[in-house]
Amino acid sequence: MSKVKSYLSLIKFSHTIFAMPFALIGFFLGLRWTSLFFRGYAEYTGDIVTDYFPIYVSKKEALIKFLLIVLCMVFVRSAAMAFNRYLDRSFDAKNPRTAVREIPSGVISANNALIFTIISCVLFLVTCFFINRICFYLSPVALLVVLGYSYTKRFTPLCHLILGLGLSLAPIGAYLAVTGRFDLLPILFSFTVLFWVSGFDIIYALQDEEFDKENKLYSIPAWLGKAKALRVSELLHVLSAVCVLFAGWLGNFGWLYWIGTVVFIGMLVYQHSIVKPNDLKRVNIAFMTANGIASVVFAIFVIADLFLNS
Repeated sequence: MSKVKSYLSLIKFSHTIFAMPFALIGFFLGLRWTSLFFRGYAEYTGDIVTDYFPIYVSKKEALIKFLLIVLCMVFVRSAAMAFNRYLDRSFDAKNPRTAVREIPSGVISANNALIFTIISCVLFLVTCFFINRICFYLSPVALLVVLGYSYTKRFTPLCHLILGLGLSLAPIGAYLAVTGRFDLLPILFSFTVLFWVSGFDIIYALQDEEFDKENKLYSIPAWLGKAKALRVSELLHVLSAVCVLFAGWLGNFGWLYWIGTVVFIGMLVYQHSIVKPNDLKRVNIAFMTANGIASVVFAIFVIADLFLNS
């Protein structure tokens, strides 16, 4: 059991709270699309839609897709986090803030972390195979993004955007799993995640500004300094808020969606109100608590709205 806890800590399993809610939004958006499309077709033609459209999602198929999507999220996140810890192990050992992590502290060996990464990648690919063809074909691209992020801090301060890109695949990936097609609305939610995650990762990186400079690592705080980095983070969060508002308008959502939007944007404002360039004591509150509330509460209200208006 202690070994399991160590691996859960290695991959920061609790951080699943950031992307998983948006994956669920993508999933239920996909269910709404199939429901509305086939219902409209049946009403127009009088035909039984399942005879003509094998992609129609039954309740049983929806449950299976849901479980497969959750497994995909767990496996790809596990691979990404374990690989990041494996690749950064020498830097983590030097940094007092990260020296207690599992690999530098000797709780998990570097080789075992790499094996764990490989197994997680294989399980992700296999799970995508059982979802549908397009998800399977795109799964190596997803792995390339989420694993490639771990290298970016070595050559570009835009590494935060690559992290955001990796997590932004959640809503569009889940939507593809259900519908097998791209649409603007889930893409908007993906951009919401891209800007949101990139913004709060910059806030988190404020803690390592000096360490990154000393070790020739790249980040927005190390490049621009704390004050300007916070301005960049604010801009990204404004863009995230714009995407949420546009998605609400485009999707013709109801009042529950807009309550969730108020909470989401409120949490963005809150985290910037408690983190200052000369006061980083509440970075973890901004990073984990505020953003955890933002994603979970927003997803609950969006999904409830989808059910109410389906």
